[in-house]
Amino acid sequence: MDNSNKGVWYKEYKQGRRFLIKIRPGESLVRSIEQIARQEEIHNAVVLSAIGSVKNVHLNDIKSGAKLPITPARLTFHELEGPLELLSLTGNIVPAETGQVNCHLHIMGSKSSGDVVGGHMQDAEVFATCEIVLVELMLEGIERHLSKTGGTPTIFFAEE
Repeated sequence: MDNSNKGVWYKEYKQGRRFLIKIRPGESLVRSIEQIARQEEIHNAVVLSAIGSVKNVHLNDIKSGAKLPITPARLTFHELEGPLELLSLTGNIVPAETGQVNCHLHIMGSKSSGDVVGGHMQDAEVFATCEIVLVELMLEGIERHLSKTGGTPTIFFAEE
């Protein structure tokens, strides 16, 4: 890990188990992923790919010209009824300070007009289907904490 003043931190990890997940219509994307993580005792993971369709998407984006730290007043909240074609779902699972499963997910979807929308996803409901490839990361010493500088929960590395 590099703890110098360069502003970059990293840890090497090994890949653990790999999961192909199918989520049925009407199910919550976030709750489904969190449930699988708890059930399979997955502490750290990355969403490698996702395809399908979603509706009732709740997301937020940082307002143009916003300053740090990011606060709710500096975010734009969107609720999209959809359905949207799921073009991308990316993110990770890192335990919160409390040790609970914590998903940080970003989504891109296309409207029937072809317009693409996206942002930090709070949740979405599966419309027809959702197929996700989730890869477990084998590493220790990372948690998600609220960043005083950034204002949002972010990955923190334990000191070595």
